[in-house]
Amino acid sequence: VMSLLWQCAIVLAVVAASAANEDFNVDCEKHSIKVTWKVSPELVEHAARLFLGHCVPSTFSVLPTGEGMATFHYNLNGCDWQKHIYSTSLTYRPNRKPKPAAISHHIKCVYTRPEGWIPPFLIPAYGSAEGHGGLVFHMALLNEDLTGLAKSSLFPLGSFIPIWAAVDQKDHQPLLLLLEECVAATTPELQSASPVYPIITNKGCLADGKTGNSRFLPRYHSSAILLYLQSFKFALGEEVYIHCKLVAWDPEVFDIEKKACHYIKETGEWELLDDPSQSDLCKCCDSSCKPRLKRGVDSEPQGLVQNSVLGPLTIVENSENRIPSEFVKYPTVEQGW
Repeated sequence: VMSLLWQCAIVLAVVAASAANEDFNVDCEKHSIKVTWKVSPELVEHAARLFLGHCVPSTFSVLPTGEGMATFHYNLNGCDWQKHIYSTSLTYRPNRKPKPAAISHHIKCVYTRPEGWIPPFLIPAYGSAEGHGGLVFHMALLNEDLTGLAKSSLFPLGSFIPIWAAVDQKDHQPLLLLLEECVAATTPELQSASPVYPIITNKGCLADGKTGNSRFLPRYHSSAILLYLQSFKFALGEEVYIHCKLVAWDPEVFDIEKKACHYIKETGEWELLDDPSQSDLCKCCDSSCKPRLKRGVDSEPQGLVQNSVLGPLTIVENSENRIPSEFVKYPTVEQGW
């Protein structure tokens, strides 16, 4: 079988002066493209607004220099590629469309096709059908520096509990992971009479951030979210379970029911995590976030919601009140890491 020959052509269209310091590399592979983009420290907290076509980064990491490294690795039949020549744009969009991108690089892969070549998306059983199949959700406690799973489920009162949740995108269209509702309870299953402590309410409002200091951390990818939860007095010294409703959604569409809002005490206002310019969507957090017209249950996309439970964990009065190691229970990671 004759191999497919390829080469990359990169055309730069720099829209912002800051783009002069950007550094990126393009690898045109046989059935996919891999783009690595090193961005300035100022753009690290806005990683969810970096796009290759309509695709968000496959991975994003922070370098020792403070700069960020975004990696896009996708099949050629995705990310708004214009077929045959396979061209698209690498962009930073601080604002949603139709507002123009602040930084734009035009990316083009030119392929020399041997006689009889068949586009990969026409080959039977090539990859997975986009938008089909069930989604896999994850939820876990992280360690203090957010580099791995927590080694203990014991937290002093007032300390922070890093909670990570994500959805596997695989070959699915780009997804935004939201925490729609979260409560703490003393049982792994919620009962109608069970006392609960509200954490996230009102379709994505981090209520605990207004009474305490909890907040969402900047995203490293749209398909994952980090909740920096301050430990609370509810069920002090008892086993506590965190119950959350996880929702996978379109990263380009926010509304009062699909959002991630936290309270900024410095300004005394609610802020939309993914696009502060649309923080008006969070104003309902102090009242009721209900749409004008209630959609029917059957209109909700199937397979995009998962109820997950994390725990048990224990909150103690202070760091001196330690449980002997033989009694420490490690949290169960729902759906795997």
